[in-house]
Amino acid sequence: MGPLKGLKILEFAGLGPAPFCAMLLSDMGASVIRIDRPGVSYLPVDVEARGRHSLTLNLKEAVGVEAAKSLISEADMLIEGYRPGVMERLGLGPETALELNPSIVYGRMTGWGQTGPLAHKAGHDLNYLAMTGGLHALGVRERPVVPLNLIADFGGGSLYLGMGMLAAHLSVKNGGSGQVVDCAMTEGVLSMLSMIYGDFVDGRWLDSRESNVIDGAAPFYNVYQCADGLWLAVGAIEPAFWHAFLRGLGKTEDPLLKEQWPRKQWAQQREYLAKIISRQTRCYWLSIFDELDACVSPVLSLEEAMGAAQHKARASFVEHQGVVQPAPAPRFSLTPGKIAEGQVLPNLAEALILWQSPV
Repeated sequence: MGPLKGLKILEFAGLGPAPFCAMLLSDMGASVIRIDRPGVSYLPVDVEARGRHSLTLNLKEAVGVEAAKSLISEADMLIEGYRPGVMERLGLGPETALELNPSIVYGRMTGWGQTGPLAHKAGHDLNYLAMTGGLHALGVRERPVVPLNLIADFGGGSLYLGMGMLAAHLSVKNGGSGQVVDCAMTEGVLSMLSMIYGDFVDGRWLDSRESNVIDGAAPFYNVYQCADGLWLAVGAIEPAFWHAFLRGLGKTEDPLLKEQWPRKQWAQQREYLAKIISRQTRCYWLSIFDELDACVSPVLSLEEAMGAAQHKARASFVEHQGVVQPAPAPRFSLTPGKIAEGQVLPNLAEALILWQSPV
Protein backbone atom coordinates (compact mmCIF):
# COMPACT_ATOMS: atom_id res chain seq x y z
CA MET A 1 0.00 0.00 0.00
CA GLY A 2 2.99 2.32 -0.14
CA PRO A 3 5.27 3.90 2.48
CA LEU A 4 2.59 6.43 3.55
CA LYS A 5 -0.02 3.81 4.42
CA GLY A 6 -2.19 5.07 7.28
CA LEU A 7 -1.49 8.76 6.63
CA LYS A 8 -4.77 10.72 6.43
CA ILE A 9 -4.82 13.79 4.20
CA LEU A 10 -7.66 16.25 3.64
CA GLU A 11 -7.44 18.07 0.31
CA PHE A 12 -9.52 21.10 -0.61
CA ALA A 13 -10.04 20.80 -4.36
CA GLY A 14 -8.19 23.32 -6.50
CA LEU A 15 -6.14 23.59 -9.65
CA GLY A 16 -2.61 22.71 -10.70
CA PRO A 17 0.12 22.01 -8.17
CA ALA A 18 -2.01 21.41 -5.05
CA PRO A 19 -3.94 18.48 -6.56
CA PHE A 20 -0.76 17.12 -8.14
CA CYS A 21 0.88 17.11 -4.72
CA ALA A 22 -2.13 15.22 -3.33
CA MET A 23 -1.85 12.74 -6.22
CA LEU A 24 1.80 12.05 -5.40
CA LEU A 25 1.04 11.44 -1.73
CA SER A 26 -1.87 9.18 -2.64
CA ASP A 27 0.37 7.20 -5.00
CA MET A 28 2.66 6.58 -2.01
CA GLY A 29 -0.16 5.09 0.04
CA ALA A 30 -1.76 8.03 1.86
CA SER A 31 -5.53 7.99 2.23
CA VAL A 32 -6.68 11.27 0.69
CA ILE A 33 -10.19 12.68 0.93
CA ARG A 34 -10.79 15.56 -1.45
CA ILE A 35 -13.46 18.13 -0.61
CA ASP A 36 -15.24 18.97 -3.86
CA ARG A 37 -17.73 21.71 -4.62
CA PRO A 38 -21.27 20.69 -5.56
CA GLY A 39 -21.57 19.81 -9.25
CA VAL A 40 -17.88 18.98 -9.76
CA SER A 41 -16.95 15.64 -11.31
CA TYR A 42 -13.82 14.05 -12.76
CA LEU A 43 -13.05 11.79 -15.70
CA PRO A 44 -10.38 9.05 -15.83
CA VAL A 45 -8.33 11.28 -18.15
CA ASP A 46 -8.04 13.83 -15.31
CA VAL A 47 -4.90 12.00 -14.22
CA GLU A 48 -3.90 14.53 -11.56
CA ALA A 49 -7.22 13.75 -9.79
CA ARG A 50 -6.45 10.03 -9.48
CA GLY A 51 -6.32 8.01 -6.32
CA ARG A 52 -8.47 10.12 -4.02
CA HIS A 53 -11.82 9.71 -2.32
CA SER A 54 -14.27 12.53 -3.01
CA LEU A 55 -16.71 14.17 -0.62
CA THR A 56 -18.96 16.98 -1.84
CA LEU A 57 -19.42 19.82 0.65
CA ASN A 58 -20.84 23.29 0.21
CA LEU A 59 -18.39 25.39 2.20
CA LYS A 60 -20.60 28.45 1.81
CA GLU A 61 -23.05 26.83 4.21
CA ALA A 62 -22.50 26.26 7.94
CA VAL A 63 -23.24 22.53 7.70
CA GLY A 64 -20.51 22.11 5.09
CA VAL A 65 -17.98 24.01 7.17
CA GLU A 66 -18.80 21.95 10.26
CA ALA A 67 -18.36 18.74 8.28
CA ALA A 68 -14.96 19.97 7.09
CA LYS A 69 -13.99 20.72 10.69
CA SER A 70 -14.86 17.15 11.66
CA LEU A 71 -12.46 15.87 9.02
CA ILE A 72 -9.76 18.36 10.03
CA SER A 73 -9.99 16.97 13.56
CA GLU A 74 -9.10 13.50 12.25
CA ALA A 75 -6.55 14.40 9.54
CA ASP A 76 -2.77 14.22 9.70
CA MET A 77 -2.37 16.74 6.89
CA LEU A 78 -4.39 19.36 5.03
CA ILE A 79 -3.71 20.70 1.54
CA GLU A 80 -5.21 23.90 0.16
CA GLY A 81 -4.23 26.01 -2.84
CA TYR A 82 -6.45 29.08 -2.58
CA ARG A 83 -5.39 32.72 -2.48
CA PRO A 84 -4.31 34.00 0.95
CA GLY A 85 -7.27 34.64 3.22
CA VAL A 86 -9.82 32.40 1.48
CA MET A 87 -9.63 29.58 4.02
CA GLU A 88 -9.76 32.10 6.87
CA ARG A 89 -12.95 33.63 5.46
CA LEU A 90 -14.48 30.15 5.30
CA GLY A 91 -13.65 29.67 8.97
CA LEU A 92 -11.15 26.92 8.13
CA GLY A 93 -7.83 28.75 8.40
CA PRO A 94 -4.71 27.45 10.17
CA GLU A 95 -5.58 28.95 13.55
CA THR A 96 -8.91 27.11 13.58
CA ALA A 97 -7.39 23.90 12.25
CA LEU A 98 -4.57 23.81 14.82
CA GLU A 99 -7.04 24.53 17.60
CA LEU A 100 -9.14 21.57 16.46
CA ASN A 101 -6.12 19.35 15.81
CA PRO A 102 -2.80 20.52 17.35
CA SER A 103 -0.79 17.93 15.41
CA ILE A 104 -2.12 18.69 11.92
CA VAL A 105 0.27 19.77 9.17
CA TYR A 106 -1.46 22.57 7.27
CA GLY A 107 -0.08 22.80 3.72
CA ARG A 108 -0.67 26.04 1.79
CA MET A 109 0.14 26.30 -1.91
CA THR A 110 0.35 29.68 -3.64
CA GLY A 111 2.41 31.28 -6.36
CA TRP A 112 3.77 34.19 -4.33
CA GLY A 113 3.43 32.95 -0.74
CA GLN A 114 1.10 34.03 2.04
CA THR A 115 2.77 37.43 2.53
CA GLY A 116 4.48 40.15 0.51
CA PRO A 117 3.30 42.81 -1.96
CA LEU A 118 2.26 40.24 -4.60
CA ALA A 119 0.56 37.79 -2.23
CA HIS A 120 -2.97 38.59 -3.42
CA LYS A 121 -2.13 38.98 -7.11
CA ALA A 122 -3.26 36.38 -9.63
CA GLY A 123 -0.67 34.47 -11.64
CA HIS A 124 0.26 31.27 -13.41
CA ASP A 125 3.40 29.17 -13.80
CA LEU A 126 4.82 31.59 -16.39
CA ASN A 127 4.38 34.60 -14.09
CA TYR A 128 5.98 32.89 -11.12
CA LEU A 129 8.87 31.62 -13.22
CA ALA A 130 9.35 35.09 -14.70
CA MET A 131 9.92 36.61 -11.27
CA THR A 132 12.72 34.21 -10.30
CA GLY A 133 15.24 34.82 -13.09
CA GLY A 134 14.54 31.31 -14.37
CA LEU A 135 12.44 32.37 -17.35
CA HIS A 136 15.05 34.96 -18.30
CA ALA A 137 17.62 32.16 -18.54
CA LEU A 138 15.47 29.88 -20.74
CA GLY A 139 15.34 30.26 -24.49
CA VAL A 140 17.33 31.61 -27.40
CA ARG A 141 19.35 34.79 -27.37
CA GLU A 142 16.56 36.81 -28.99
CA ARG A 143 13.77 35.89 -26.55
CA PRO A 144 12.77 33.67 -23.63
CA VAL A 145 10.74 30.56 -24.41
CA VAL A 146 7.39 29.60 -22.91
CA PRO A 147 8.07 26.27 -21.14
CA LEU A 148 5.52 23.72 -19.98
CA ASN A 149 4.18 24.42 -16.51
CA LEU A 150 6.50 21.83 -15.01
CA ILE A 151 8.95 24.25 -13.41
CA ALA A 152 7.03 26.57 -11.09
CA ASP A 153 3.73 24.70 -10.74
CA PHE A 154 4.92 21.14 -10.26
CA GLY A 155 8.64 21.52 -9.52
CA GLY A 156 8.68 24.59 -7.29
CA GLY A 157 5.13 23.95 -6.08
CA SER A 158 3.95 20.34 -5.80
CA LEU A 159 7.30 18.77 -4.99
CA TYR A 160 8.31 21.37 -2.44
CA LEU A 161 4.92 21.28 -0.74
CA GLY A 162 5.06 17.49 -0.52
CA MET A 163 8.60 17.54 0.86
CA GLY A 164 7.74 20.28 3.35
CA MET A 165 4.59 18.56 4.60
CA LEU A 166 6.33 15.23 5.07
CA ALA A 167 9.16 16.98 6.94
CA ALA A 168 6.63 18.72 9.20
CA HIS A 169 4.81 15.43 9.78
CA LEU A 170 8.10 13.78 10.76
CA SER A 171 8.58 16.61 13.25
CA VAL A 172 5.17 15.80 14.75
CA LYS A 173 6.12 12.12 14.95
CA ASN A 174 9.27 13.17 16.83
CA GLY A 175 7.22 14.99 19.46
CA GLY A 176 6.73 18.38 17.82
CA SER A 177 3.52 20.30 17.21
CA GLY A 178 1.53 20.70 14.04
CA GLN A 179 2.40 23.70 11.92
CA VAL A 180 1.75 25.57 8.68
CA VAL A 181 3.80 24.85 5.55
CA ASP A 182 3.75 28.01 3.41
CA CYS A 183 4.83 26.85 -0.05
CA ALA A 184 5.40 29.61 -2.61
CA MET A 185 6.09 28.38 -6.13
CA THR A 186 8.48 31.30 -6.66
CA GLU A 187 10.57 30.24 -3.68
CA GLY A 188 10.60 26.63 -4.84
CA VAL A 189 11.98 27.76 -8.20
CA LEU A 190 14.54 30.01 -6.51
CA SER A 191 15.65 27.01 -4.46
CA MET A 192 16.03 24.92 -7.64
CA LEU A 193 18.11 27.75 -9.12
CA SER A 194 20.58 27.61 -6.22
CA MET A 195 23.41 26.21 -8.34
CA ILE A 196 22.82 28.79 -11.08
CA TYR A 197 22.76 31.67 -8.61
CA GLY A 198 25.94 30.37 -7.02
CA ASP A 199 27.67 30.28 -10.40
CA PHE A 200 26.31 33.73 -11.25
CA VAL A 201 27.63 35.32 -8.06
CA ASP A 202 30.98 33.63 -8.69
CA GLY A 203 31.12 34.98 -12.25
CA ARG A 204 30.86 31.54 -13.88
CA TRP A 205 27.33 32.11 -15.19
CA LEU A 206 26.73 34.86 -17.74
CA ASP A 207 23.36 36.58 -17.25
CA SER A 208 22.27 36.30 -20.88
CA ARG A 209 20.68 33.45 -22.79
CA GLU A 210 22.76 31.11 -24.99
CA SER A 211 25.95 32.10 -23.21
CA ASN A 212 26.58 29.16 -20.88
CA VAL A 213 27.29 25.45 -20.95
CA ILE A 214 23.73 24.26 -20.24
CA ASP A 215 21.60 27.03 -21.79
CA GLY A 216 22.09 26.32 -25.49
CA ALA A 217 25.43 27.98 -26.13
CA ALA A 218 27.67 24.92 -26.01
CA PRO A 219 27.81 22.61 -29.06
CA PHE A 220 28.22 19.60 -26.79
CA TYR A 221 25.00 20.31 -24.86
CA ASN A 222 22.40 21.03 -27.49
CA VAL A 223 19.73 19.67 -29.82
CA TYR A 224 20.24 18.99 -33.52
CA GLN A 225 17.74 18.31 -36.30
CA CYS A 226 18.16 15.24 -38.49
CA ALA A 227 17.39 14.77 -42.18
CA ASP A 228 13.87 13.51 -41.41
CA GLY A 229 12.99 16.55 -39.29
CA LEU A 230 13.39 14.65 -36.01
CA TRP A 231 15.82 15.73 -33.31
CA LEU A 232 18.76 14.45 -31.29
CA ALA A 233 19.66 15.63 -27.80
CA VAL A 234 23.41 15.77 -27.18
CA GLY A 235 24.64 16.07 -23.59
CA ALA A 236 28.32 15.25 -24.08
CA ILE A 237 29.72 17.62 -21.44
CA GLU A 238 32.53 15.51 -20.05
CA PRO A 239 35.56 15.06 -22.37
CA ALA A 240 35.09 11.26 -22.55
CA PHE A 241 31.53 11.69 -23.83
CA TRP A 242 32.57 14.47 -26.22
CA HIS A 243 35.23 12.21 -27.74
CA ALA A 244 32.72 9.37 -28.04
CA PHE A 245 30.30 11.76 -29.75
CA LEU A 246 32.97 12.80 -32.25
CA ARG A 247 33.81 9.15 -32.81
CA GLY A 248 30.20 8.45 -33.71
CA LEU A 249 30.26 11.34 -36.18
CA GLY A 250 33.58 10.16 -37.66
CA LYS A 251 35.16 13.50 -36.72
CA THR A 252 37.71 12.65 -34.04
CA GLU A 253 40.51 14.34 -35.99
CA ASP A 254 38.54 17.34 -37.22
CA PRO A 255 40.56 20.48 -36.31
CA LEU A 256 37.42 22.60 -35.74
CA LEU A 257 36.15 20.17 -33.10
CA LYS A 258 39.46 19.31 -31.44
CA GLU A 259 39.08 21.90 -28.66
CA GLN A 260 35.85 21.54 -26.67
CA TRP A 261 35.84 24.45 -24.23
CA PRO A 262 36.84 27.75 -25.89
CA ARG A 263 33.55 29.72 -25.99
CA LYS A 264 34.68 31.85 -28.92
CA GLN A 265 34.35 28.88 -31.27
CA TRP A 266 31.09 27.41 -29.90
CA ALA A 267 28.82 29.16 -32.41
CA GLN A 268 30.91 27.93 -35.34
CA GLN A 269 31.04 24.42 -33.90
CA ARG A 270 27.25 24.34 -33.40
CA GLU A 271 26.65 25.37 -37.01
CA TYR A 272 29.15 22.78 -38.25
CA LEU A 273 27.64 19.97 -36.19
CA ALA A 274 24.13 20.94 -37.27
CA LYS A 275 25.13 20.49 -40.93
CA ILE A 276 26.69 17.08 -40.25
CA ILE A 277 23.73 15.71 -38.32
CA SER A 278 21.20 17.09 -40.80
CA ARG A 279 22.58 14.83 -43.53
CA GLN A 280 21.23 11.61 -41.97
CA THR A 281 17.99 10.48 -40.34
CA ARG A 282 17.51 10.14 -36.62
CA CYS A 283 17.25 6.37 -37.04
CA TYR A 284 20.66 6.35 -38.71
CA TRP A 285 22.30 8.30 -35.90
CA LEU A 286 20.66 6.16 -33.22
CA SER A 287 22.01 3.02 -34.88
CA ILE A 288 25.48 4.48 -34.34
CA PHE A 289 25.09 6.04 -30.91
CA ASP A 290 23.25 3.07 -29.43
CA GLU A 291 26.67 1.42 -29.42
CA LEU A 292 28.48 4.39 -27.87
CA ASP A 293 28.34 5.97 -24.41
CA ALA A 294 28.15 9.52 -25.74
CA CYS A 295 25.08 10.97 -23.96
CA VAL A 296 23.09 11.13 -27.20
CA SER A 297 19.32 10.53 -27.06
CA PRO A 298 16.36 10.89 -29.39
CA VAL A 299 13.96 13.73 -28.65
CA LEU A 300 10.83 11.60 -28.33
CA SER A 301 7.29 12.78 -28.88
CA LEU A 302 4.74 11.99 -26.16
CA GLU A 303 3.49 9.06 -28.23
CA GLU A 304 7.01 7.75 -28.82
CA ALA A 305 7.87 8.03 -25.13
CA MET A 306 4.90 5.85 -24.19
CA GLY A 307 6.38 3.05 -26.30
CA ALA A 308 10.07 3.50 -25.48
CA ALA A 309 11.87 0.27 -24.55
CA GLN A 310 13.35 1.75 -21.35
CA HIS A 311 9.94 2.81 -20.07
CA LYS A 312 8.39 -0.53 -21.05
CA ALA A 313 11.12 -2.45 -19.25
CA ARG A 314 10.41 -0.56 -16.02
CA ALA A 315 6.62 -0.33 -16.51
CA SER A 316 6.96 3.44 -16.27
CA PHE A 317 3.51 3.80 -17.82
CA VAL A 318 0.49 1.95 -16.45
CA GLU A 319 -3.14 1.70 -17.45
CA HIS A 320 -5.71 2.85 -14.91
CA GLN A 321 -9.42 3.01 -15.61
CA GLY A 322 -8.68 2.56 -19.30
CA VAL A 323 -6.22 5.48 -19.44
CA VAL A 324 -2.48 4.97 -20.04
CA GLN A 325 -0.57 7.30 -17.73
CA PRO A 326 2.75 7.65 -15.87
CA ALA A 327 3.17 5.18 -13.01
CA PRO A 328 3.71 6.27 -9.41
CA ALA A 329 7.25 7.49 -8.73
CA PRO A 330 9.75 7.08 -7.15
CA ARG A 331 10.15 3.33 -6.63
CA PHE A 332 10.28 1.71 -3.18
CA SER A 333 11.86 -1.71 -2.68
CA LEU A 334 9.62 -2.86 0.19
CA THR A 335 6.51 -0.67 0.06
CA PRO A 336 5.79 0.06 -3.61
CA GLY A 337 3.37 2.82 -4.47
CA LYS A 338 0.15 2.17 -6.35
CA ILE A 339 -2.67 4.18 -7.88
CA ALA A 340 -5.48 3.95 -5.34
CA GLU A 341 -9.07 3.20 -6.26
CA GLY A 342 -10.84 6.31 -5.04
CA GLN A 343 -14.54 6.38 -4.33
CA VAL A 344 -17.27 8.97 -4.08
CA LEU A 345 -18.25 9.24 -0.43
CA PRO A 346 -21.96 9.86 0.11
CA ASN A 347 -21.68 11.65 3.44
CA LEU A 348 -19.40 12.69 6.28
CA ALA A 349 -20.04 9.53 8.28
CA GLU A 350 -18.72 7.36 5.45
CA ALA A 351 -15.63 9.57 5.16
CA LEU A 352 -14.84 9.20 8.87
CA ILE A 353 -15.39 5.43 8.72
CA LEU A 354 -12.98 5.24 5.78
CA TRP A 355 -10.26 6.96 7.76
CA GLN A 356 -10.84 4.82 10.84
CA SER A 357 -10.26 1.72 8.68
CA PRO A 358 -8.22 2.86 5.68
CA VAL A 359 -8.22 0.44 2.75
